[in-house]
This record gives sequence, C-alpha cells and structure tokens, in this order.
Amino acid sequence: MKTAMQSIKEMVDVNTVVGDAVETNDGTVIIPISQVACGFAAGGGEYDLTDKGGSNELPFAGGSGAGVSVKPVGFLVVRMNDVRLISTNGNPLAERMVDLAPQIMDKLETMMQKHSRPQSQSPLS
Repeated sequence: MKTAMQSIKEMVDVNTVVGDAVETNDGTVIIPISQVACGFAAGGGEYDLTDKGGSNELPFAGGSGAGVSVKPVGFLVVRMNDVRLISTNGNPLAERMVDLAPQIMDKLETMMQKHSRPQSQSPLS
C-alpha cells in the first residue's frame, strides 16, 4: 500500500494541476490549469479451508487498486496588463460579458460626464 501511494504521489505533482507555461511570439503566456482527483482502495481477508491438514494458518487473499483523473479546467492567459481565465466549460458569452463589464462601465461614465457638463453659451446670444 505504501508503494502504491508513493507511485501516485510521483505521478500527481504541482505541474499536473498547473501545467508548464507556454509563451507565444507576441509575449502572451498561457498556463494550463487542471483538476486532479485520486482514489485508492485496498482490502483483503483470511479464508477457512476445509482441509484438515492440521495447519492453523488461514490463506490470505487481498487486492488493491488506484485511479487518477486529470480534467482540464481552463487556461490562464497573461498578456501585458491583462490576466484572464479561459474556462473549458461554461458559457463563453457570459464570461465575455463579465470581461467587458469594466470597459462598458468606463464608457458609460465618460458619456454621463459629457452629458452633465453645462453647455457653453454661444457668443451670439
């Protein structure tokens, strides 16, 4: 059981969850993010034989199993002054709206400021 746990530990390290960064030609860095799940089970027992050979030892039967699942969650994209998480599942339209919300708010604020400024009077009036 100890050997199996050590093998799982070697397979699943931090580079499995946060993958190696990849840099593109324009300087953008893309980092894959994954979800890792591990499972392990072991069991066994001694069983009585109908053999009356006089031996007091019962035979042992056992087994063990392990499993590892690696599921991609998304990509962390770092470019200039912008960091975004692009999810592999979910609603891309909703995520895009959340990404654009600060820019929309800035434009609305600029429009409101222009609208609320007193208009200068023309020299002819």
